[in-house]
Amino acid sequence: MNIGAHVRGGGKLVPSLEAGVEIGATSIQIFVQSPRMWKPSQYAPEVLAAFREAQAAHPSVRQTFCHATYLINLASSDAELYEKSVACLTSNLSVARGMASSGVVLHVGSHKGAGFDDVIGQISEAFLRALSDADPTPEGWPDCPILIENAAGAGGTVGRSLDEIAALIDACDGDERLGLCIDTQHLWASGVDYSSVEGTEALVATIDAAVGLERLRCFHLNDSKIELGGNRDRHANIGEGTIGAQGLAPLVGHPRFRDLPLLLEVPGDGEGPRAVDVAAARRVVNAGIKLYDAPSATGAATKATRIAKASKSTKSTKTTTAPATVKAVKNSKKSSTNKGK
Repeated sequence: MNIGAHVRGGGKLVPSLEAGVEIGATSIQIFVQSPRMWKPSQYAPEVLAAFREAQAAHPSVRQTFCHATYLINLASSDAELYEKSVACLTSNLSVARGMASSGVVLHVGSHKGAGFDDVIGQISEAFLRALSDADPTPEGWPDCPILIENAAGAGGTVGRSLDEIAALIDACDGDERLGLCIDTQHLWASGVDYSSVEGTEALVATIDAAVGLERLRCFHLNDSKIELGGNRDRHANIGEGTIGAQGLAPLVGHPRFRDLPLLLEVPGDGEGPRAVDVAAARRVVNAGIKLYDAPSATGAATKATRIAKASKSTKSTKTTTAPATVKAVKNSKKSSTNKGK
């Protein structure tokens, strides 16, 4: 079980680890610059090195994730905004690599009604530019991926379905430095009902078919102020929203998910995740584990575990029919144009 939380960063970075400790988190997520300003924060090499060493030696906080700036919009038709977005992502990735972060979580942006197919070329170009131009990962440390976060589905937001995220990765020739972060509130708001064992099993199969379970590196764990399919991004504390603790349990307790970092992005009492929120998340995970590991009168839990193990054992040899969106991208990728430039 790895219950994490978004915490404050700061100029010296290392104190963010202790901010996680204070609330009982075993992983953390931070912004490496103001989430609503373009000006990047500058970190001296010794600050980044100190964080790498502190994270590697930390007795309780296992992983650190960075969240990219909210202003980034890689789907914009405005050339200036597009270039600022690419530069900002590149800067965020440079810092994250210097920290030996486990990933940079990214909201891709919105095409503002232009259509997903019209912007896939420029988004894939932005990913590849950032991955190429960012400062290299220090020698001897694991590389830091860009983790595409699913969107709640409002307006022209990109990444509102796993098919769209799969298409973006495919447009980058399946670059292994691209991964996935699933936000539970966004998933619920976009109409995916995982509040039962059966619903979660369907989601596991969908993720594996679309992008591959190995690309899923973390969750943003949130309840929702919005109803299922409401298409708005509104987070609630665990157990205080329309998903509820019972609805989250099948997802976070699933055998394929329970070892992944669950990063709380809940409002708390207005200042973000608290110790009581971490404790609430831990209770939900324990309840979810029981759904799969405890004997069930219906046999659903036993079946779920068997399916999960079978999926894992056959992963290396299975073939998957690509979603229609991905196939279309494969056929048209070479003719894609950069609409934003």
